[in-house]
Amino acid sequence: MTTVLIIEDDMAIHSLMKETLELENLNTLSAFSGTEGRLLFQQNQVDLVLLDLMLPGMNGEEFLQEIRQKSGVPVIVISAKSDQDTKLELLTNGADDYLTKPFDVKELLARVHIQLRHASKVSVNEQKEIHYKNIRIDIETRDVFVNDHTVHLTGREYAILLLFLEHPQKVLSRTNIYESVWNEPYFDSDKTINMHISNLRNKLNYDDTNYIKTIWGIGFKFD
Repeated sequence: MTTVLIIEDDMAIHSLMKETLELENLNTLSAFSGTEGRLLFQQNQVDLVLLDLMLPGMNGEEFLQEIRQKSGVPVIVISAKSDQDTKLELLTNGADDYLTKPFDVKELLARVHIQLRHASKVSVNEQKEIHYKNIRIDIETRDVFVNDHTVHLTGREYAILLLFLEHPQKVLSRTNIYESVWNEPYFDSDKTINMHISNLRNKLNYDDTNYIKTIWGIGFKFD
């Protein structure tokens, strides 16, 4: 059963998210501090994390930074902070999505289901592994290796990499990438796409090979 870890110290918001998810037949784990969330994450098989930022003990940024060192489980940050700089910083540091409080439960569910679909996506040929030059992907575990060194990707970075590998040598526009990975219409999201591509490019550059080429004025190509 799909398990969502909720890390939120506001009891009313926490209860709302828990009830909403359980009505969708999703299993939930409840944490009310970053430290408690870390313990539950270590002890359970978690498919998605809903993460508040302002938490007692370990805060949300610290939790995100720690789990990104060892896991690519999708994380949706849910916070009252609404400024663009905060959102971009968190997405750069490994968050897969960002939802501003107060939120509509329908939007929460839509974003949760999008992330869960990305996390469960496999290659078109249903291979157990994908190999491309020095890159190897274990489809069942979602582990990514470059020259046999583990590379930790966020859910969105992993989805973008699979998209590139399904269409090697093909130039993908920002619109192609956004609508395929985010599953919603493209709306002037150059900064978002560029940031995720930059992060993915840096992580794959372990062996000094630049796999992602920028095709100026058009998009990107995996070469």
